[in-house]
Amino acid sequence: MAQVVSAVVTPETIDVSALVTIVSDHSCGAVVTFTGDVRNHDGGKSVKDLTYEIHPSAPQEIVRITQEVSEQFDVVKVAVAHRYGQIPIGQSAFAVAVSAHHRQSAFDACEALVNAVKAQLPIWKHQVFTDGSDEWVNTA
Repeated sequence: MAQVVSAVVTPETIDVSALVTIVSDHSCGAVVTFTGDVRNHDGGKSVKDLTYEIHPSAPQEIVRITQEVSEQFDVVKVAVAHRYGQIPIGQSAFAVAVSAHHRQSAFDACEALVNAVKAQLPIWKHQVFTDGSDEWVNTA
């Protein structure tokens, strides 16, 4: 059964190498990571600023999502972090690290975690574009 060693929403910079360190295990032959970085464009427009806002339930929800998804895979340790607040272009907004005895399980679990967090975590992205327009994403 997978051990969720960390599942957080945080205003702090996400250190992907720290996530790798906490999921590493001598019994594992694979550590797979994903990092979702803030890009400078979206929908054909240049992005100037990006801010994530969270619902008060987000800290509990990221733990629940991580535990539920991790239990579906043969993995050893899992760490997930999603940042909120204003995030500079190029920095990580979301990261996942998974260790497993074999690589395929780690890849599969990592992908499932990314998809589940993106679909279920109550977090909203506000983008301001260089042309002065803005948009909210995931508000439906």
